Order: sequence, then structure tokens, then C-alpha cells
Amino acid sequence: MTNSTNECSLSLITEAARAMQGVVHKTPILSAKSFGMDGGGNVLLKPENLQRTGSFKVRGAYNRIRSLSSEEKKRGVVAASAGNHAQGVALAATMMGISSTVVMPSTVPIAKAAATEGYGAKVVLCGQNYDEAYRRAMQIASEEGQVFIHPFDDLQVIAGQGTLGLEILQDVPDVDMVVVPIGGGGLAAGVASAIKALKPQVTIVGVQAEGAPSMYRSFKEGKRVPVDTTYTIADGLAVKVPGTSTFEIIKRLVDDVVTVTDGEIARAVLSLLERAKLVVEGAGAAALAAVLHRKLNHLSHPSGQTVVLLTGGNIDVNVLARIIDKGLLGEGRYLRMATCMKDKPGELQRFLKVVADLGGNVVTVHNDRLRHDIALGEAEVEIVIEARDRTHRDAIINAIMDAGYPVRKQE
Repeated sequence: MTNSTNECSLSLITEAARAMQGVVHKTPILSAKSFGMDGGGNVLLKPENLQRTGSFKVRGAYNRIRSLSSEEKKRGVVAASAGNHAQGVALAATMMGISSTVVMPSTVPIAKAAATEGYGAKVVLCGQNYDEAYRRAMQIASEEGQVFIHPFDDLQVIAGQGTLGLEILQDVPDVDMVVVPIGGGGLAAGVASAIKALKPQVTIVGVQAEGAPSMYRSFKEGKRVPVDTTYTIADGLAVKVPGTSTFEIIKRLVDDVVTVTDGEIARAVLSLLERAKLVVEGAGAAALAAVLHRKLNHLSHPSGQTVVLLTGGNIDVNVLARIIDKGLLGEGRYLRMATCMKDKPGELQRFLKVVADLGGNVVTVHNDRLRHDIALGEAEVEIVIEARDRTHRDAIINAIMDAGYPVRKQE
């Protein structure tokens, strides 16, 4: 491969791998038989949530910063990030004795800002989103002469992320498919560059959040297509515009890009917690969501080896709790519903006995008789019930209706 402006050569990636020996962890390959694909394919997990700083981002950040000239290193570095890139830049710069400034949105969880400071960076809180933080970081770079470290659209960053591809081929030489989450595309571009250079027959699939589909649309249309807004629980994938270099590489080397919904991501996070005992953030679980929800069936290799990248585990505990609830709803293990009943003593008890007799566990219940659209002498009950699975949930719903309680709404 030649090293053109929008091409990440194998030599650039192997050089990055040599430089990072002893700096980043070589994360393991984990068997995940319970996540098997249709047709008997074997699913393996590459858990970068176990990486230093809890994310793959330290790979690209370290490789970019180590490539700076002596004069640039004296000036220090600046970055904009809402999470994982911030911590990667902070740790990499500190390890090399370089000063770092990271601009984060003022809405970032306190734990993420504190972790970034803990790795040695000066944290500046500015703006309500990444775009506003990015503009402030560029202003600092201009005014103070610091070198801006882009989170994905830089060949040295891409090469650093590409070291994951080399590790996959070392540990799974017979790999058939690699599934990679995509935000700006640095990881997918790097992994595809490494793997396609050595084993071009391997299928590379990128996965985006349905609420942030910039690379998906760009891939399908063959040109960079920005999106006006992003909305997803996978904040690490919430990129409005694909990178120039990353898009060109992905367009050339990635076989397909698919999308997953927030509900599908939530169920993947929950599955990893329960089955693999791994804490993975929304963006990190997107690739597994595509496997679990059969988004790859048109590409899958019968009885082949599929490696799924889990890209990070830095999730706010409050967000994790909400994702678990959303995942339980999606799997049919939570039933949220409303019904109407007579407003008289013992009626609520009778209703709850129907639920109890079917083995449902009441999580919350709210009895409302005051709303203007509720008839006099009636009450609306909103309830959340824990069920074993979707079949059990449906049995509870049928029993409630058979007992004379209409189901007004449910999820």
C-alpha cells in the first residue's frame, strides 16, 4: 500500500504497534458462545473496555503525540472530547512528559472530567456539546500554539487504532469477519487498513447508531453526508460529519455499514453485563448489538469466526442504570402499562393479586383518580411489572385483560 493523503499504510500501523509495546495492553480475545450467530458462526469479543483509560482511544492518541517533533512537544497539546479521547490524550501526554489541555462540554459527567484531570490534563469546560468544545479547543491551539490532537481524522491516530487489527490477526488468524463501531471512523479505518492489507478476504462491517448515521449515509451515497443533529445513548458515536481521511478509507476497504437502534444497544449492554460480566458503554456495545439483532445476516459466514470489538467501558453509573431499564423493557422483562379500574376499596388489591398469581413482581405502581379525563368513580393505575421473559410478560397481560382490566398503553 502506498501512503497517500487518505491512506493508512501497513508500515505506519506496524510502526505504531512497535512503539506501543509496553505502553498499551494487548487486550485478550474472549469466547462468547452465548452470542452465536445464525448458521453456527462463532462470536469472539475483543474487550477494549479493559484497555488503559477504559477505551481503545489511548492507542491513537499515543501514536499521534509520540510522532510530534521536539518543538511541537514543547508547545504541548490540546484536544476536544466528551470522554474517551480526553482520557487517552491526557494519559499519553503525561507519559511523554508533555503538557495537555482538554476542552470538554460543560455537560460532561463530573466523573469523566475528574478522570481526565487525574491522568494529568488541564480540563477546560466550555459549551453544551462537542462542537462548541471543539471550537474552543481550536481557539486555544491558535492563541497558545498548542498542537491539536484530532479524535479520528488523522493518519497517525488511525494507525494507532489500526494496531487492534494486527492483534486480531495474531490471535484469530482464521477470522472471517470483524465488526467495528463507527463514530468518526478512526477505529474502522485503522482496523480495515491493517486487516485488508494482510487478509483482504476478511469481511469488515461498521456499525453506527441509528440516531447518528453520518457515516452510514455517506457510505451508502458514496460521498460525505453530514447530519444536522445526533441523538443516541451511544455518545461516543454521536458525530455529525465523517472525517475526510476516515471516509475515504472506509469507502474503499469496509464491506458494509449498518445501523442499530438505542433499544438494541441497550439490550447489548445488558447482555454483556449478564452473560460476559463486562461493563461496556453504549458506543462500545454497538457492534455486538448488530450481531444480536441479525443486522449481519446478509454478510455472515456459516460456521465462521466473527470478532466483535467492544470499544470502551467508561459509562456513567446513572446512565448505566437507565440503559439497564431500557434493555429490560426491550427484552420483555419489564412491562410498563396503564389500566382503568373502579375507584373502590379492595379493587387495587384484586388487580395486584392477578399479577401476583402469575408470578409477576411489581416494581412501581401509581394510582390516579384526579385526572380530568378519568371518569368519576374510576382510577387509572400505571404500573411497572418485572417478568421472566417476553412469554411471561404476555401471559400477565392476557390475565389482566381476562380479569376485566383494559390495557390502555403498554411497552
